[in-house]
Amino acid sequence: MPPTLSAPSRQALPADLVVILSGVCAALYVGKLPPALPALREALGVTLLQAGFLLSLVQVAGMTLGLALGLTADSIGLRRSMLVGLSILALAGALGGWARSAEELLWLRGAESCGFLLVVLPAPSLIRQLVPPERLSLRLGLWSTYMPLGAALALLAGPWVIEALGWPGWWWSLAALAAAMALWMALRVPGDAMRHQAAAAAAAPQGASGERWWQRLRLTLTARGPWLVALIFAVYSGQWLAVIGFLPTIYDQAGVSGELAGALTALASASNVIGNVSAGRLLHRHVAPRRLLNAGFVAMILGAFAAFGLDAAPAALRYAGVLLFSGMGGMIPATLFMLAVRLAPGERTVSTSVGWVQQCSAFGQFAGAPLVAWVAGNAGGWQWTWAVTGAACVVGMLLASRLPALPRR
Repeated sequence: MPPTLSAPSRQALPADLVVILSGVCAALYVGKLPPALPALREALGVTLLQAGFLLSLVQVAGMTLGLALGLTADSIGLRRSMLVGLSILALAGALGGWARSAEELLWLRGAESCGFLLVVLPAPSLIRQLVPPERLSLRLGLWSTYMPLGAALALLAGPWVIEALGWPGWWWSLAALAAAMALWMALRVPGDAMRHQAAAAAAAPQGASGERWWQRLRLTLTARGPWLVALIFAVYSGQWLAVIGFLPTIYDQAGVSGELAGALTALASASNVIGNVSAGRLLHRHVAPRRLLNAGFVAMILGAFAAFGLDAAPAALRYAGVLLFSGMGGMIPATLFMLAVRLAPGERTVSTSVGWVQQCSAFGQFAGAPLVAWVAGNAGGWQWTWAVTGAACVVGMLLASRLPALPRR
């Protein structure tokens, strides 16, 4: 069990929950685009394809730097990485409010992708240092809600803020929130030097390993477990972000008001939290991870078909399909975060394995939204979206069938 770093007061929020809230704050930057797309298309002339890349460009740094930052997480400092990431989000968000073209927004979204990665990549390792091992599955299940919860909050609040302040005011509001979150984290989460000293005293892997970065890289990339977890995360995250990201646009084209579209999309995103938390509890009770992954993918297939493949179905049934797609699908990321930690080839390669999973997940999110937009553009509608997501689910289940047994640690 890791040593106690400090004795928090009863009034103070535990440090690991502050880390989780920082992830939620970063996820707001992913969710801020969908409710703003109709306003951006009207004000800046953003095309549907450009909108797809605006949704996915936040993952650029994850595609290119996830593994590298995982390798160097110890030298950078986990807490320091998250503070730098929140600061980048605040600065890029503030500048984005003055953007006057789609090209400027694309460049700034690239910068936000760097900030997003610096926040979410170190978080699982940092949570692992802050909580006892017997509570790790529960806390990682809670951490895995950062994306759907942040996206839901953005989708719910975005239309109201945009209505009152315009889309630039929406950008500036989130920039102020990121700055405030950075200050809170700096005051509440123990410093990197303090945690490393405690880890060294307990012979924790991050303090005990003397291996070079290329040795950790070789161990990670020659192990089957991190590859399978990373690829499964890619096929899941790509389709989830594409469906949730384009829902406001789909509803806008159907004549639904911006506030109602935002509320419906926010509820769909928030339903994912139920699956995440449920998976964390089921894993804590030793339910097999493969069963949770297969159940999640089957539910996503059925939900997507009901939502997009049944043109004549009532609107309520189609929306129930969206809730099934997102809600039951939430069991997948919680399970994969746990597997990323447990299937790392050694205790000293956990950060590297999480970085590789993040890199592949980011590629899935980068490719998913433009692919769905391309299919919708060529089909003249969204009726074949279920075929794209269904194919991804089948690939995910095939990969899950190859997962190795969990080691005892």
